[in-house]
Amino acid sequence: MRIIHHPVLANYYVTYRCNAKCSFCDIWEKPSPYIKLEDVIQNLKDLRRLGVNVVDFTGGEPLLHRQIDLFLGAAQEMGFITTLTTNGMLYPKWAERLKGKVDMLHFSLDSADKTEHDTGRGVACFDFVLESIQIAKSLGERPDILFTVFKHNLNQIERVYQEICLPNKLMLLLNPAFEYNQVETGEQLSEEELEYLVRFSKQKYVYLNEAFVQLRKDGGNHIDKPVCKAASTTLVISPENELVLPCYHLGAKTFPINGQLYEKYTSQEVKEQIALEGRLPACEGCTINCYMQPSFAVELNRYWWKALPSTLKYNLRKGTWKRMLS
Repeated sequence: MRIIHHPVLANYYVTYRCNAKCSFCDIWEKPSPYIKLEDVIQNLKDLRRLGVNVVDFTGGEPLLHRQIDLFLGAAQEMGFITTLTTNGMLYPKWAERLKGKVDMLHFSLDSADKTEHDTGRGVACFDFVLESIQIAKSLGERPDILFTVFKHNLNQIERVYQEICLPNKLMLLLNPAFEYNQVETGEQLSEEELEYLVRFSKQKYVYLNEAFVQLRKDGGNHIDKPVCKAASTTLVISPENELVLPCYHLGAKTFPINGQLYEKYTSQEVKEQIALEGRLPACEGCTINCYMQPSFAVELNRYWWKALPSTLKYNLRKGTWKRMLS
């Protein structure tokens, strides 16, 4: 049963450019422009009209954009919850200007071993993450550690938790890796390994959306009865100022926005694309976390119930529940 009938999240790609070359991501290979401030302001106004609550300024590496602080500030002034994920390399440079403007700030860290983390990211960024943690804390910020989980780094979760998260009182966000397009992420986690993540997530300062685990046990999204509600829950805006449907990873259709995001999203041609969410051949078996999480939030089913405890745990810890209620 659908309980929320409007989009809740915007994935706003400020650029596809990145200063890392992660082995499990292909976005850094794309040529890309940078979004423009005037487009951002207009699009944020339209996102508000559409009912969106959260804006994720993403990339690529979002801190490559020289106006990222202005985007975040404008979004907060309009009442959005803001989120940003960074590899940490540029955060020390940006920290003062970002202070207080990111409600959910995530530093990517996949191992407590410097060599292992830097190898996976394709650049030497481990030390920047540790430096960024200390700078953020000194400014009164409360960042999270976003840990992308593969078979090969399962044994690092405990170390990251004990050596980095607990001493700094940071939330550890466990993000099971997913496959998409032609990007290979290695052998998928077994049911036993998924259960290990669930058990580990019961500890203080650890977040895992258990609906992610349930979906993987169920074989992912199925096109005959789709769990995915990507296009109706999440607006994807590209650096070219286009609306991308049904999601970034599939990107089957793009629509130039031209200052009319609200009109475009509510148009008949876009509604026809939204109707195909989770039903396209490429949607079979999909487990992409960033679209499944908002999908779990809008429909009352077993995934909604599975997601609820971790959602409450995180939002109570971060204090964002107050903004969501308002």
